[in-house]
Amino acid sequence: MSKIENIKNVLGQPDYENDFGLIYNQDCQEGLKKLLNSGVELDITITSPPYNIGKEYEKIMPLNEYIDWLVDICDNIYNLTKKDGSFLLNVGYLSVEGKGKAVPITYLLWDKIKFYLQQEIVWNYGAGVAGKKFLSPRNEKVLWYIKDSENYTFNLDDIRDPDVKYPNQKKNGKLRCNTLGKNPSDVWQIAKVTSGTDRSSDERTNHPAQFPEDLIARMVKGFSNENDIILDPFIGSGTTARTAMLNNRLFLGFEINKNYIEIIAERLNNTLKEIDIQKRTLTLF
Repeated sequence: MSKIENIKNVLGQPDYENDFGLIYNQDCQEGLKKLLNSGVELDITITSPPYNIGKEYEKIMPLNEYIDWLVDICDNIYNLTKKDGSFLLNVGYLSVEGKGKAVPITYLLWDKIKFYLQQEIVWNYGAGVAGKKFLSPRNEKVLWYIKDSENYTFNLDDIRDPDVKYPNQKKNGKLRCNTLGKNPSDVWQIAKVTSGTDRSSDERTNHPAQFPEDLIARMVKGFSNENDIILDPFIGSGTTARTAMLNNRLFLGFEINKNYIEIIAERLNNTLKEIDIQKRTLTLF
Protein backbone atom coordinates (compact mmCIF):
# COMPACT_ATOMS: atom_id res chain seq x y z
CA MET A 1 0.00 0.00 0.00
CA SER A 2 1.33 3.47 -0.89
CA LYS A 3 2.22 6.15 1.64
CA ILE A 4 -0.73 8.25 0.50
CA GLU A 5 -3.17 5.35 0.79
CA ASN A 6 -1.96 4.65 4.33
CA ILE A 7 -2.75 8.22 5.35
CA LYS A 8 -6.09 8.13 3.58
CA ASN A 9 -7.05 4.95 5.45
CA VAL A 10 -6.50 6.77 8.74
CA LEU A 11 -7.95 10.21 7.93
CA GLY A 12 -10.69 9.22 5.53
CA GLN A 13 -11.78 10.89 2.31
CA PRO A 14 -9.88 14.14 1.66
CA ASP A 15 -11.38 17.38 0.39
CA TYR A 16 -8.82 17.41 -2.42
CA GLU A 17 -6.49 14.74 -3.74
CA ASN A 18 -4.29 13.91 -6.69
CA ASP A 19 -1.54 11.36 -7.30
CA PHE A 20 0.92 13.40 -5.23
CA GLY A 21 -1.07 13.97 -2.07
CA LEU A 22 -4.06 14.89 0.06
CA ILE A 23 -5.64 18.07 1.44
CA TYR A 24 -8.09 18.05 4.37
CA ASN A 25 -10.44 20.88 5.30
CA GLN A 26 -10.09 20.49 9.07
CA ASP A 27 -8.18 21.70 12.10
CA CYS A 28 -4.67 20.27 11.82
CA GLN A 29 -4.69 19.17 15.46
CA GLU A 30 -7.66 16.93 14.76
CA GLY A 31 -5.86 15.31 11.85
CA LEU A 32 -2.47 15.01 13.53
CA LYS A 33 -3.95 13.32 16.60
CA LYS A 34 -5.68 10.76 14.38
CA LEU A 35 -2.33 9.94 12.76
CA LEU A 36 -0.57 9.33 16.08
CA ASN A 37 0.02 5.61 16.74
CA SER A 38 -1.30 4.74 13.26
CA GLY A 39 2.08 3.74 11.85
CA VAL A 40 2.16 6.77 9.54
CA GLU A 41 5.50 8.61 9.54
CA LEU A 42 6.35 11.96 7.99
CA ASP A 43 9.67 12.86 6.37
CA ILE A 44 9.51 16.63 6.74
CA THR A 45 7.16 19.41 7.76
CA ILE A 46 7.30 22.87 6.16
CA THR A 47 4.85 25.40 7.51
CA SER A 48 4.06 28.90 8.72
CA PRO A 49 1.42 28.97 11.49
CA PRO A 50 -0.70 32.05 12.24
CA TYR A 51 1.36 34.72 14.04
CA ASN A 52 -1.49 35.74 16.39
CA ILE A 53 -1.52 39.29 15.02
CA GLY A 54 -5.12 39.51 13.75
CA LYS A 55 -4.96 38.34 10.15
CA GLU A 56 -8.31 37.46 8.54
CA TYR A 57 -7.68 33.71 8.92
CA GLU A 58 -6.90 33.72 12.66
CA LYS A 59 -8.48 34.51 16.00
CA ILE A 60 -6.22 36.33 18.46
CA MET A 61 -5.46 34.32 21.61
CA PRO A 62 -3.87 35.40 24.90
CA LEU A 63 -0.10 35.05 24.52
CA ASN A 64 0.37 32.07 26.85
CA GLU A 65 -2.55 30.25 25.23
CA TYR A 66 -1.10 30.90 21.77
CA ILE A 67 2.34 29.56 22.72
CA ASP A 68 0.81 26.46 24.35
CA TRP A 69 -1.27 25.86 21.22
CA LEU A 70 1.78 26.15 18.99
CA VAL A 71 3.92 23.90 21.19
CA ASP A 72 1.18 21.25 21.24
CA ILE A 73 1.13 21.18 17.44
CA CYS A 74 4.94 20.98 17.32
CA ASP A 75 4.87 18.06 19.79
CA ASN A 76 2.48 16.12 17.56
CA ILE A 77 4.64 16.83 14.51
CA TYR A 78 7.70 15.61 16.43
CA ASN A 79 5.98 12.34 17.33
CA LEU A 80 5.00 11.74 13.69
CA THR A 81 8.38 12.61 12.17
CA LYS A 82 10.87 9.94 11.08
CA LYS A 83 14.14 9.73 12.96
CA ASP A 84 16.06 11.43 10.13
CA GLY A 85 13.28 13.95 9.42
CA SER A 86 13.20 17.73 9.59
CA PHE A 87 10.81 20.50 10.59
CA LEU A 88 11.04 23.90 8.87
CA LEU A 89 9.08 26.46 10.86
CA ASN A 90 8.57 29.97 9.49
CA VAL A 91 7.70 32.46 12.23
CA GLY A 92 7.60 36.23 12.50
CA TYR A 93 7.16 38.73 15.29
CA LEU A 94 4.43 39.81 17.66
CA SER A 95 3.90 42.55 20.21
CA VAL A 96 4.28 41.59 23.87
CA GLU A 97 2.78 44.11 26.27
CA GLY A 98 5.40 45.76 28.43
CA LYS A 99 8.21 43.79 26.75
CA GLY A 100 8.53 44.72 23.11
CA LYS A 101 6.91 45.94 19.91
CA ALA A 102 8.30 43.18 17.72
CA VAL A 103 9.39 40.16 19.76
CA PRO A 104 10.56 37.25 17.58
CA ILE A 105 8.30 34.27 18.17
CA THR A 106 11.50 32.19 18.19
CA TYR A 107 12.40 33.75 21.56
CA LEU A 108 9.18 32.42 23.04
CA LEU A 109 9.60 28.89 21.67
CA TRP A 110 13.28 27.99 21.87
CA ASP A 111 13.15 25.95 25.10
CA LYS A 112 9.71 24.43 24.58
CA ILE A 113 10.08 22.35 21.39
CA LYS A 114 11.35 18.75 21.44
CA PHE A 115 13.19 19.01 18.12
CA TYR A 116 16.91 19.82 17.94
CA LEU A 117 17.45 23.31 16.51
CA GLN A 118 20.05 22.85 13.80
CA GLN A 119 20.05 26.40 12.51
CA GLU A 120 18.10 29.63 12.22
CA ILE A 121 17.64 30.83 8.64
CA VAL A 122 16.97 34.53 8.03
CA TRP A 123 14.55 35.12 5.16
CA ASN A 124 15.37 38.60 3.84
CA TYR A 125 12.95 40.28 1.44
CA GLY A 126 12.71 43.69 -0.22
CA ALA A 127 9.07 44.73 0.12
CA GLY A 128 7.30 45.48 3.37
CA VAL A 129 6.02 48.05 5.83
CA ALA A 130 7.90 51.37 5.98
CA GLY A 131 8.38 52.66 9.53
CA LYS A 132 8.65 56.26 10.74
CA LYS A 133 9.55 55.51 14.34
CA PHE A 134 11.28 52.18 13.76
CA LEU A 135 13.41 50.41 11.16
CA SER A 136 11.48 48.99 8.24
CA PRO A 137 11.13 45.22 8.87
CA ARG A 138 12.59 43.16 6.05
CA ASN A 139 13.06 39.67 7.45
CA GLU A 140 11.38 36.67 9.01
CA LYS A 141 12.90 33.58 10.56
CA VAL A 142 12.84 29.96 9.42
CA LEU A 143 13.85 27.53 12.15
CA TRP A 144 15.48 24.38 10.79
CA TYR A 145 14.73 21.67 13.32
CA ILE A 146 15.92 18.07 13.10
CA LYS A 147 15.08 15.04 15.18
CA ASP A 148 18.51 13.39 15.28
CA SER A 149 21.54 15.70 15.38
CA GLU A 150 23.74 13.03 13.76
CA ASN A 151 21.35 11.64 11.14
CA TYR A 152 19.28 13.96 8.96
CA THR A 153 18.65 14.84 5.32
CA PHE A 154 20.68 17.72 3.91
CA ASN A 155 21.17 17.89 0.13
CA LEU A 156 23.79 20.62 -0.09
CA ASP A 157 24.53 20.17 -3.80
CA ASP A 158 20.86 20.66 -4.67
CA ILE A 159 20.76 24.15 -3.18
CA ARG A 160 24.24 25.47 -3.93
CA ASP A 161 24.45 29.06 -5.16
CA PRO A 162 25.81 29.05 -8.74
CA ASP A 163 26.57 32.79 -8.55
CA VAL A 164 30.28 32.40 -7.77
CA LYS A 165 32.42 35.46 -8.48
CA TYR A 166 35.52 33.47 -9.48
CA PRO A 167 34.25 29.98 -10.45
CA ASN A 168 37.53 28.84 -11.99
CA GLN A 169 39.92 30.19 -9.38
CA LYS A 170 42.61 27.66 -8.45
CA LYS A 171 45.04 27.11 -5.60
CA ASN A 172 47.99 24.75 -6.04
CA GLY A 173 46.47 23.65 -9.33
CA LYS A 174 43.10 22.71 -7.79
CA LEU A 175 39.78 24.51 -8.05
CA ARG A 176 39.09 26.46 -4.88
CA CYS A 177 35.31 26.13 -5.09
CA ASN A 178 32.78 23.47 -5.92
CA THR A 179 31.88 23.59 -9.61
CA LEU A 180 28.19 23.34 -8.69
CA GLY A 181 28.39 26.58 -6.73
CA LYS A 182 29.05 27.84 -3.24
CA ASN A 183 27.43 26.74 -0.01
CA PRO A 184 24.41 29.02 0.54
CA SER A 185 24.52 31.10 3.69
CA ASP A 186 21.91 31.21 6.43
CA VAL A 187 20.55 34.46 4.99
CA TRP A 188 18.20 33.82 2.08
CA GLN A 189 17.33 36.81 -0.09
CA ILE A 190 14.03 35.82 -1.66
CA ALA A 191 11.29 38.25 -2.71
CA LYS A 192 7.92 38.21 -1.00
CA VAL A 193 4.75 37.47 -2.96
CA THR A 194 3.49 40.99 -3.67
CA SER A 195 0.05 42.33 -4.56
CA GLY A 196 -1.34 45.54 -6.02
CA THR A 197 -1.69 47.21 -9.40
CA ASP A 198 1.37 46.79 -11.62
CA ARG A 199 3.32 45.05 -8.84
CA SER A 200 1.48 41.79 -8.19
CA SER A 201 3.62 38.63 -8.33
CA ASP A 202 2.80 36.15 -11.09
CA GLU A 203 2.17 33.44 -8.48
CA ARG A 204 -0.20 35.62 -6.42
CA THR A 205 -3.51 34.09 -5.25
CA ASN A 206 -6.28 35.51 -3.06
CA HIS A 207 -4.59 34.28 0.12
CA PRO A 208 -3.34 37.21 2.28
CA ALA A 209 -0.14 35.54 3.52
CA GLN A 210 1.28 33.49 0.68
CA PHE A 211 4.63 31.67 0.75
CA PRO A 212 6.91 32.46 -2.24
CA GLU A 213 7.60 29.34 -4.28
CA ASP A 214 11.35 30.03 -4.39
CA LEU A 215 11.52 29.95 -0.58
CA ILE A 216 9.71 26.63 -0.30
CA ALA A 217 11.60 25.12 -3.25
CA ARG A 218 14.92 25.67 -1.48
CA MET A 219 13.61 23.92 1.64
CA VAL A 220 12.09 21.04 -0.35
CA LYS A 221 15.27 20.43 -2.35
CA GLY A 222 17.65 20.94 0.55
CA PHE A 223 15.94 19.03 3.33
CA SER A 224 13.93 16.25 1.66
CA ASN A 225 14.31 13.56 -1.00
CA GLU A 226 12.15 12.47 -3.93
CA ASN A 227 9.01 10.57 -2.85
CA ASP A 228 9.24 11.93 0.70
CA ILE A 229 5.99 13.02 2.36
CA ILE A 230 5.89 16.73 3.16
CA LEU A 231 3.38 17.93 5.74
CA ASP A 232 2.04 21.47 5.86
CA PRO A 233 -0.55 21.74 8.67
CA PHE A 234 -1.39 25.34 7.68
CA ILE A 235 -1.28 24.92 3.94
CA GLY A 236 -3.05 28.18 3.06
CA SER A 237 -2.74 28.79 -0.67
CA GLY A 238 -1.10 25.42 -1.36
CA THR A 239 2.44 26.58 -2.14
CA THR A 240 4.03 23.71 -0.21
CA ALA A 241 1.92 21.16 -2.10
CA ARG A 242 2.61 22.75 -5.49
CA THR A 243 6.35 22.86 -4.82
CA ALA A 244 6.31 19.24 -3.64
CA MET A 245 4.64 18.18 -6.88
CA LEU A 246 7.12 20.07 -9.07
CA ASN A 247 9.99 18.36 -7.26
CA ASN A 248 8.55 14.82 -7.24
CA ARG A 249 7.60 14.78 -3.55
CA LEU A 250 4.33 13.82 -1.88
CA PHE A 251 2.25 16.13 0.30
CA LEU A 252 -0.25 16.17 3.13
CA GLY A 253 -1.99 19.41 3.99
CA PHE A 254 -4.56 20.72 6.44
CA GLU A 255 -6.51 23.94 5.96
CA ILE A 256 -9.35 25.05 8.20
CA ASN A 257 -10.75 27.69 5.81
CA LYS A 258 -13.05 26.19 3.15
CA ASN A 259 -12.49 29.13 0.79
CA TYR A 260 -8.77 28.40 0.64
CA ILE A 261 -9.44 24.79 -0.32
CA GLU A 262 -10.95 26.08 -3.56
CA ILE A 263 -7.83 28.18 -4.23
CA ILE A 264 -5.62 25.16 -3.55
CA ALA A 265 -7.65 22.85 -5.80
CA GLU A 266 -7.48 25.21 -8.77
CA ARG A 267 -3.78 25.83 -8.24
CA LEU A 268 -2.84 22.16 -7.93
CA ASN A 269 -4.96 21.14 -10.90
CA ASN A 270 -3.05 23.72 -12.95
CA THR A 271 0.19 22.29 -11.58
CA LEU A 272 -0.81 18.83 -12.80
CA LYS A 273 -1.28 20.31 -16.28
CA GLU A 274 2.19 21.91 -16.09
CA ILE A 275 3.77 18.60 -15.11
CA ASP A 276 1.94 16.80 -17.95
CA ILE A 277 3.21 19.35 -20.47
CA GLN A 278 6.76 18.96 -19.14
CA LYS A 279 6.57 15.18 -19.49
CA ARG A 280 5.21 15.37 -23.05
CA THR A 281 7.89 17.89 -23.99
CA LEU A 282 10.63 15.59 -22.70
CA THR A 283 9.35 12.70 -24.85
CA LEU A 284 10.06 14.83 -27.94
CA PHE A 285 13.80 14.72 -27.30
